[in-house]
Amino acid sequence: MTQALHSRPPRVLTRGEKVQLTDPKGRMHTFVLAPGELFHTHKGLISHDDIIGRTEGIIVSNSGGVDFQVFRPRYEDFVLSMPRGAAVVYPKDSGLIVTLGDIHPGATVVEAGVGSGALSMALLRAVGPTGSVHSFELREEFATIAAGNIADFFDGEPENWSVTVGDLAETLPQTFAPGSVDRVVLDMLTPWNTLEAVSRALAPGGIVIAYVATVPQLSRFVEAVRASQRFAEPESMEAMVRGWHADGLAVRPDHRMIAHTGFLIMARRMAEGVAPLEKKKRPQGAAAAPEDVEAWTGGEVTEHAIGTRTAHGKKLRRVVREAGKRLRTGDDGSGGAAAGTTRAAADTDSPNTNSTAPKEDR
Repeated sequence: MTQALHSRPPRVLTRGEKVQLTDPKGRMHTFVLAPGELFHTHKGLISHDDIIGRTEGIIVSNSGGVDFQVFRPRYEDFVLSMPRGAAVVYPKDSGLIVTLGDIHPGATVVEAGVGSGALSMALLRAVGPTGSVHSFELREEFATIAAGNIADFFDGEPENWSVTVGDLAETLPQTFAPGSVDRVVLDMLTPWNTLEAVSRALAPGGIVIAYVATVPQLSRFVEAVRASQRFAEPESMEAMVRGWHADGLAVRPDHRMIAHTGFLIMARRMAEGVAPLEKKKRPQGAAAAPEDVEAWTGGEVTEHAIGTRTAHGKKLRRVVREAGKRLRTGDDGSGGAAAGTTRAAADTDSPNTNSTAPKEDR
């Protein structure tokens, strides 16, 4: 018996959508489609009307005769070119969080430290319409930026996402009943300070995931998890991505790679009242001296101390204005040219196949 073929009409590009154009040198430009508008490159103009109503994968030429490939931006492309108030969780790390953290459709996920919204987007995709993501953020400006970027990415703010401005340790118990959360992702300076609230909110078998930048942060969180006696033995890791140059017989690793961005620590919640099995260890030498312990754990963890860069002042206000601008101004087609100009100017964050720098540095 012959099975009927499944088919669907191709999804065409429409007004208000973001598109990504790539030239023969691999340079990428992202802008919002608006009828009647023109996108300016340094070698000519491209009419938005030449793209609207057509499918992805086409080639358009500008007024100077330069060809461009046209696609919708991928998740990675969007994250690396969107307005940022704080450093983002990069795709290589968000992929590990989603897969190794077993974030699945229908899950209830809590995220602390929403930043610019990059990880929130990956979590929302993973939980699907039947799950939910609730984000907690200390700074109202970052919550505003994340809300704009998330709405821009999903063409409107998802109904299964919400954000609370406040300290997770104080607001989580007021928001979720004990044992009602499946996963908690902590992207913050001092995640060990939240373990009491996190352990109460997590269901037995639930997973806490911390994303930290430095070795002392990793060590302090792991030891705090062990000391709590509420989690199985934590796992720690980092991901490094190395691209390869492949051109005929010239096949070799790239000279530079995307190396350290952050450490991931994961641990599973034990049932209430059940202590975890103790990991067998080799006998240790002499105990650490008190002054060494104090030097390791006594200093205040600040953004400046660990080298985290965040937007401040005039730049932060500009990022707040830019986040979500497409949806605020694109409904009637106005603002399209301005959006295109802004994205072209921000292409330093877009991957460039001619550059040897890692994508995070471009």
